[in-house]
Amino acid sequence: MLHHTGPRVIVALDYPDADSAWRLVRRLEPAQCRLKVGKELFTAAGPEFVRRLVEHGFDVFLDLKFHDIPSTVASACRAAARLGVWMMNVHALGGERMLTAAREALRELVHPPLLIAVTILTSMDETDLRSIGLEGGPEDHVARLAVLAHDCGLDGVVCSSRETAGLRERFGAGFRLVTPGIRPSGSKLDDQRRVMTPVDAVRNGSTYLVIGRPITQADDPLGILLTINSELDALS
Repeated sequence: MLHHTGPRVIVALDYPDADSAWRLVRRLEPAQCRLKVGKELFTAAGPEFVRRLVEHGFDVFLDLKFHDIPSTVASACRAAARLGVWMMNVHALGGERMLTAAREALRELVHPPLLIAVTILTSMDETDLRSIGLEGGPEDHVARLAVLAHDCGLDGVVCSSRETAGLRERFGAGFRLVTPGIRPSGSKLDDQRRVMTPVDAVRNGSTYLVIGRPITQADDPLGILLTINSELDALS
């Protein structure tokens, strides 16, 4: 099992505006979770909201999946790093030159954020991939893109928990595996198709677990988070 520091759970702030997100944030604790800011919230609330989260002691995963020409992605990564984020991501489908440019843009910093790559979205199955011209199952493409990210010097990848065991065996303990599609026992699947419970995901090799609605829509979000953390602590 991968040794880690800090909370494993990353709470997805999938909200349409800063006020809605902040109502949840005030009920959480930096010692218990990290926070993910994605495209919707970042577009609505902007970089100042990210800075606010950082100032309140939260590690922030900026989930914007940068995917553009290499120079543009490099510049975007530098701008994101100036916000003080803990982790950011790019899309592995951008290719070797783009991934390398992103890595080099952060390498010059004294305290660079983690840089990970998105492989295949956890909402996609084999039928979805075939519709865009990719033959084979998600696992095949995840493995290929993870090798690319690793060889380009990135810190890890976003992947389904169903792919983590193979990736952990292949890359060892130092490569971060960030896993969305995590659902505590009894939760709805919503729009995720490749899912796993928190305990099973960590046993399978996940480093960090992205959890949204099971926490954000709970009557007692901190209570749910504490329960998940307690179950994960029991694995140590």
